[in-house]
Amino acid sequence: MQHPNSVALLSAIYAFTLAAAGGVPRGVGPEFVSHYEGKEEFSCITNAAIKLSLDRINDNTCDCPDGSDEPGTAACANIDPLSPEQPLAGSLSGTTNTTNALPGFWCANKGHIGMYVPFLYVNDGVCDYELCCDGSEEYAGVGGIKCENKCAEIGKEYRRLEDEKKKAMQNAAKKRAAMVNEAKDLRQKVENKVADLNKEIAALEAKKEDLAQKHREAEQQDKGKVVRGGDENGGGKLGVLTGLAKTRINELRDALDNVVSQRDVLKERVGELEELLTKFKTEYNPNFNDEGVKAAIRSFEDYSARQAAAVDEVIPDEDILSVLKEDSESNGINWSEFAEGEGSDTDILYNFEAYLPTSIRSFVHGTLDSIRVWAITNGMLADNSTPGKESTLVRAAREALDAANRDLTDKQTSLSVEQADLNTDYGPDDIFRALKGKCVSLEAGEYTYEQCWLDRTKQKSKKGHGQSTMGNFKRIDREMADEEDRIDGKSLGKGERIVLRYEDGQQCWNGPQRRTDVWLGCAETEELWRLWAYAEPPFAMPQHTDIATRAFIVSLKAPCCGKSSAEVAYLLGQSIRQVDRIYARAIKNGFDPNSLPLNLRDDHLRDAPRSGRPKKATEGADKVQEADKVQDEGTQGEGL
Repeated sequence: MQHPNSVALLSAIYAFTLAAAGGVPRGVGPEFVSHYEGKEEFSCITNAAIKLSLDRINDNTCDCPDGSDEPGTAACANIDPLSPEQPLAGSLSGTTNTTNALPGFWCANKGHIGMYVPFLYVNDGVCDYELCCDGSEEYAGVGGIKCENKCAEIGKEYRRLEDEKKKAMQNAAKKRAAMVNEAKDLRQKVENKVADLNKEIAALEAKKEDLAQKHREAEQQDKGKVVRGGDENGGGKLGVLTGLAKTRINELRDALDNVVSQRDVLKERVGELEELLTKFKTEYNPNFNDEGVKAAIRSFEDYSARQAAAVDEVIPDEDILSVLKEDSESNGINWSEFAEGEGSDTDILYNFEAYLPTSIRSFVHGTLDSIRVWAITNGMLADNSTPGKESTLVRAAREALDAANRDLTDKQTSLSVEQADLNTDYGPDDIFRALKGKCVSLEAGEYTYEQCWLDRTKQKSKKGHGQSTMGNFKRIDREMADEEDRIDGKSLGKGERIVLRYEDGQQCWNGPQRRTDVWLGCAETEELWRLWAYAEPPFAMPQHTDIATRAFIVSLKAPCCGKSSAEVAYLLGQSIRQVDRIYARAIKNGFDPNSLPLNLRDDHLRDAPRSGRPKKATEGADKVQEADKVQDEGTQGEGL
């Protein structure tokens, strides 16, 4: 009976012999072929002093410290770069090189794209078609597994998706160019408005100075008057007489109004009586011998004859109505002229210029005004103006100046707003200027999440329970993204990305204010992709748009509201319970949940080296999905 170890060794040698027939051992990638091809003996890649016979390559025993002698097996899968160096008896360095020289098992994937599979996946009884579509990593048939070569169909589908993605990116680039042009036009409009406002402000400032000068002149002219109106009650005999006359005229106007009303009533009654008597005269029976009736008819005929012969001078109603109108500057008496009369009875005595010849009156008047204003300004003469009272001229000048000041203030405020808009960062090529105020939304569970460009982010209840502000726009930042590409293209990828910061949102109950981070990437149309909610930042709702040819992700920072890491919902494609299982599996296998990538998938659980490999993450997925079907539709993410 042959020893089992011998059988395993013979199988490994046989596998190597088959691979060596082509000149390269199984699992060696193109960039490492030179280390294996055409060699009589093999030297470890990172330690050439260690030489091995060719039959020790892929013999399922880790002989090289860097694992380079096992490119086609999982023997060196547990070499960990984080492990401390250990003495290696008989080695030249005396220590173990704990870094694997090879990136993994090479799958050629003819018809698709060749790539490396982690050594831990080799011959583990699971077909890893997402990495090794030709099934070559399961060459040993562990557990009777046989992985068919699916590279033809997978490659075809991949190329189809890539072609669609390429076309979408081309369309996105065209839309972006159109948006850039729109943004330029919008900026030009703002610049034109700023230029117009500057011109209007310059004109208003000149107008303001002119009106201010007129106001000062009116005030000085008012101060220079020796004769001016009385106090606020119309002091002086002229003022008293004016007040009495105004009162009397108002009384007469009221009386006239009453008389006109009575006249109209009497005219209506007379008309009715005349109509009645006329009808009586026409219809009475002349054969009826009633002397009283005949006398009444004759009297009415005499009355009618007198009315026809009489010529009355009737006052037109228009004249009466004009008298009944209130007095104003355009109708009747302008009482303000008398209220702001030329002075009190005593002041009139000092207006001696009225007795001067006309030829020198103007000169004397101007000189006296200047002297009087100078004397009042320097405190040598008392100002006899009435506090709180100003002439019509001064009031008109002041009101015009106030109106000019208001117009100037409004224009300056508008200029500040437009100038601030020009100085605002609208991203590359000012592109966000074309999107400002527009919104995109995503329905997730019981809520609708809305992101309005450069405005705010909101969470709206579908059941009419109101809405919460998740953040108000503050600034545009740049950050480095490190996310694996997705088949559907909904990924940030790797590199610098634009991030919009929304802060100072609604206060969480017994916690801080909500905030939102918006990561920008590429797609043909604007839409939100996904939504995540964490107990600690970030809270994310990915979205793609044609902005800057990148994908779009919104990361809502919500370090509050009682979220647990298991409540992170990858809402497009996975349920809350699926995410809960993924997180539980991640924690069980030593992952830090806060360091997991945003586009969380089961295969991420295999990315970090650890002792042993758990069952394939997809194993039992059908059972998980069956359990999820019961609760998925009724299980919704909690509001933030």
